[in-house]
Amino acid sequence: MTETTPAIVAQHAVRRLPRMAMWLFCLAFVVPGLFGREPWKGNEITALGQMLALVDGTSSWFNPILWGQAPDLDALLPYWLGAWAIQLAPHGMSAALAVRIPFALLLGLTMAATWHGAYYLGLSPQAQPVAFAFGGEAQPKDYARTMADGALLALIACLGLAQLSHEASPILAQLCFVSCAFYGVSALPYHPRYSLLALGLGLAGLALSGAPSFAVLMATGSGLMCWMDRESTSATNGRRHAWWLFAMGVAVTAMASSFNVWHWRLQAPHNNWSEWRSLLRFLAWFTWPVWPLALWTLWRWRGHWTSKHWSRHVVLPMWFTALTAVTALLTPSPELTLLLALPPLATLAAFALPTLRRSMSAFIDWFTLLFFSGCALVIWVVWLAMQTGWPAQPAANVVRLAPGFVPSFGLLACLIAVIATMVWGWLVIWRVGKHRHALWKSVVLPAGGAALCWLLLMTLWLPLLDFARSYKPWVIQIQSIMARVSTSPPNCLMTYGLDAGQMTAFRYHGGFEIKPLDATHPPQHASCEWLLVDNDLRPGLPQVVKLSEWNRIQTIRRPSDNNEDVILFHRQRQP
Repeated sequence: MTETTPAIVAQHAVRRLPRMAMWLFCLAFVVPGLFGREPWKGNEITALGQMLALVDGTSSWFNPILWGQAPDLDALLPYWLGAWAIQLAPHGMSAALAVRIPFALLLGLTMAATWHGAYYLGLSPQAQPVAFAFGGEAQPKDYARTMADGALLALIACLGLAQLSHEASPILAQLCFVSCAFYGVSALPYHPRYSLLALGLGLAGLALSGAPSFAVLMATGSGLMCWMDRESTSATNGRRHAWWLFAMGVAVTAMASSFNVWHWRLQAPHNNWSEWRSLLRFLAWFTWPVWPLALWTLWRWRGHWTSKHWSRHVVLPMWFTALTAVTALLTPSPELTLLLALPPLATLAAFALPTLRRSMSAFIDWFTLLFFSGCALVIWVVWLAMQTGWPAQPAANVVRLAPGFVPSFGLLACLIAVIATMVWGWLVIWRVGKHRHALWKSVVLPAGGAALCWLLLMTLWLPLLDFARSYKPWVIQIQSIMARVSTSPPNCLMTYGLDAGQMTAFRYHGGFEIKPLDATHPPQHASCEWLLVDNDLRPGLPQVVKLSEWNRIQTIRRPSDNNEDVILFHRQRQP
């Protein structure tokens, strides 16, 4: 017995969102951050180091190791993509820009896969709205397209998507391949051939991007759902699809074993309430504003996932989301793993739109308007303070948080920011004046506000953020100190205690030949006249080098970070 649908939708409520508007939403989110910046500290600069090592031939393509350090995110395919992009880049293009291009395409593919996955879930018979006695209810394809538009807008609106989805790192590749697998399972009853192709791409890509166990669990769980699904497809087809998914799980296991990419890095759950509270607060911020809508979907469609005959348009995204959320709670970096839950979570949120009450829709609109307008105002005020010194307090905060930063005015960036702000104002007026009955109306302002704030950050604040998040100012600062001490140009740098990202920065920005040291490998690089030591590991330095051979120059703090102090040493000249 099919549960009664809570969706009551007329045909005029599923009017088409203009494709040009959708394209502009996507471009306004994907393009900012692609140009005009250096690789930022963290996963991005470390991944760039792995890619450069592959290009230089100093690392194995099947066992990437960077200066003796294994990558934090075990992966192969993302590093291959970046290395190939560097090799194919035209002369004069920086390596950082070259590797961001394929990853921007992966973000675009994530959006396309999310849209199509939500579309085919919206076509499910259980997802269709109530049939009116005299007709006029939403047609299946129009309804499914509206659900897909809402899912994509909800994905763009997620606060946690902004920075991580613009970094050229394995986590963005994982996001793309999870979206492909999600689309493949969603469209399986309608286009088995294309769906299996997308599933194969998604699961294999996940296995080669550092998540083989996640891919196997995803294939197995999705296969069980296909086996039990009796309403979206026939029993024979459902079992056939399930066997295909089980076979793909076995194939992924074999491929991961052959490439030796099985690496378990799970940890026990937190046993401290304060840690759980901090984690839950982070989850609420990271998945805002889709998690309240997703919870509303689970409540309003509760008969479609708690009954014996469940509905795939609710159970499938719920399964993907639950698998990712549980995995995130068991990993050292929950913010990275949780990123993979955003496409199915946004799809789940989209099915709340046909059931929203007018009061709740109005609350979302007003909250979104105030929140993102306030954020945009803060961005503009701080930018004005950086340019003019007024207001005084924001200008003083910038000087305190980013000492040494010199603001610069970019005419093009300013024009783009002005146009984007004007479009936001127009969008607000357009939203309250037209299309009041369209289902996607409640996620237009959240998506537009998220795209606006990200665009403003990547135009008005880009010089400040690049100064604070990249290592280039730090490398330039240390090079200037070296120039004052020695007239010979430095080309070799020994390091002790620096991580792979920091060493990559000195290799990429400074052109140094990096020679890392540790207690088990004493220095054998007599030609290196410079030594850079992490300040926290200074007590162990006498076990590695003879301090009598070195002159301590000074302790250098990275601008905008009080926890990255290094000590610079210069080799004494032999008499």
